[in-house]
Amino acid sequence: MAELQVVDWKRKPLRKLKVPDSVFACRVNEHVLWEAVRQYRATGRRGTHSTKGRAEVEGSGRKLWKQKRTGRARIGSIRSPLWRKGGTVHGPKPRDHSWRLPRGLRLSALRSALSQKVKDEALVVLSDLQVGSHKTREFRVQASGLLTDGGSALWVDKELNRNLELAARNLPGFGVVRTRGLNVVDILKHRTLIISEAAAKMLAEDLQ
Repeated sequence: MAELQVVDWKRKPLRKLKVPDSVFACRVNEHVLWEAVRQYRATGRRGTHSTKGRAEVEGSGRKLWKQKRTGRARIGSIRSPLWRKGGTVHGPKPRDHSWRLPRGLRLSALRSALSQKVKDEALVVLSDLQVGSHKTREFRVQASGLLTDGGSALWVDKELNRNLELAARNLPGFGVVRTRGLNVVDILKHRTLIISEAAAKMLAEDLQ
C-alpha cells in the first residue's frame, strides 16, 4: 500500500492516507496515455469539414466538344476534377471522428496519469476543498499557500463544489472537476493535481 500525505490549506501535514499501489504507484504506461489523449481529442472534433464533388459544383453537364477529330483531349464535363473549379475527388465529408475506448484501457490510463503525478510530486491531497466564499479574490488568497510556483492546477472533489467552481473559473490555468468526471487530458495538461481526501478514497476504490 502506498501512502499519500494529507495536508491543509497551508500545506501543513495532517495524516497519512493509505492507497493501493495499483492506482497511485503503478508503472506508467506511456502508450496507454497516448491512446487516451488521442481518443479524447478525436471525440472533441466537430467533423464539419466538407468538399464538393463533381455532382455538386456549378457548371453545365453538357459535353464541351465532340469526342473525335478536334485535335484536343477528350472531355465529358466542365465539372471534371481535372479542370479548374471542378469537383474534388475523395475529399473530406462531414463525419463522426469519435470512437469508444475500452473500459480497461481507460482505467489503465487514469492509473498511469495519477501515478505520474505522484512520481513528479505534483499531487496534493487536501483534507477538504471547502471554500468560504465564491469570490475569486478570497479564493486566490486561500490557495496561495498550496501553489507556491503559481502554475496551473486541477481541483478534484468528490461532489459538486459550487463555490469552488465559481471562485476558480476566472483564474487562468485553474480547472475544477468532480471525481467521476476526471479524465487523462485534464490531469496531464495541469501542472498540479489537487484532490480532496474523499476524492482520493473514491479514486482508490473505483480504479483498483
